[in-house]
Amino acid sequence: MKTVKTIDATGMILCHDITKIVPGEFKGVAFKKGHIITENDIPELLKLGKDNIFVWEHQEGTLHENDAAIRIKNHIAGKGLEFSSIKEGKIDFIAQDNGLLKVDVEELLKINMLGEIIVATLQNNTPVKKGTKVAGTRVIPLVIDEEKIKHMENISKKEIIKILPLIPKKVAIISTGNEVYYGRIQDKFGPILTEKVKEYGCEVVYHTFSSDDKEMIKDKIKEALLSGADLILCTGGMSVDPDDRTPLAIKEMGGELITYGSPVLPGAMLLLAYHEDKAILGLPGCVMHSKRTAFDLVLPRILAEEKITFRDIASYGHGGLCLNCPICTFPHCSFGK
Repeated sequence: MKTVKTIDATGMILCHDITKIVPGEFKGVAFKKGHIITENDIPELLKLGKDNIFVWEHQEGTLHENDAAIRIKNHIAGKGLEFSSIKEGKIDFIAQDNGLLKVDVEELLKINMLGEIIVATLQNNTPVKKGTKVAGTRVIPLVIDEEKIKHMENISKKEIIKILPLIPKKVAIISTGNEVYYGRIQDKFGPILTEKVKEYGCEVVYHTFSSDDKEMIKDKIKEALLSGADLILCTGGMSVDPDDRTPLAIKEMGGELITYGSPVLPGAMLLLAYHEDKAILGLPGCVMHSKRTAFDLVLPRILAEEKITFRDIASYGHGGLCLNCPICTFPHCSFGK
């Protein structure tokens, strides 16, 4: 830094905070470190007794915090984002629309391991609303060696933070179980699922009932596939009971079974399969009575057009315990994180 006369400081960058004190009224920062001095600031600085001032002297090969933050943002930001104005070297990343936040966690760690550069995000796979702040970046010092920014650009992938749009799907519901099919009890799954998928703008285009007969379940799934539905939900309470024929029915009709079970509570008996490019979910009974379950973790990812793998499901074990809080704040909680 260097010292200059205040009257000559227009356009220069402050190297430290400047405090203003009005006895009995105010004590605080009048000008913050990193502030770019304007012509209108000069009289106020002189009133504060600053005839001379410390400013940043640009040196070749260094970057001011604002310029560095812009470089970081341009490197790591992907689609679906908009940005705050830069303030004190900090830029916020904001969701342009409702969607699913995707963060490349390994690449994020690479950047934060460099030192002097920080990027903070919400958790990967968090469903977000339009206008939600999902990340922020800045450099720690007022001035940073440009080589460090170049190194960051060279060792890390581009666009490691993005928002995937949620594509509303046409949904088919197949309520299985002799007790519902023969009218012994009222189906409660259907109305609950209809309301849940409506949260994401989905429409139920097909709803039918099936007994526990394997061949009937197969026929109903085939009907659902022909109904124009993009997503099929089989209800009835997946279980290990011998009379639960849904997994076998899906496999025999050519479905690819990804998992029958998930390390998530509630939701351990979740079934996930694909028939060509259409997801088929077998939903455990907890979906009917628990506020949030494994279904809430996988549904946004299916709507974001992700092909979910067994590894994706297995990874939910760390954070897969829902605390059933009296006031649910999902997705802004530890569940599924």
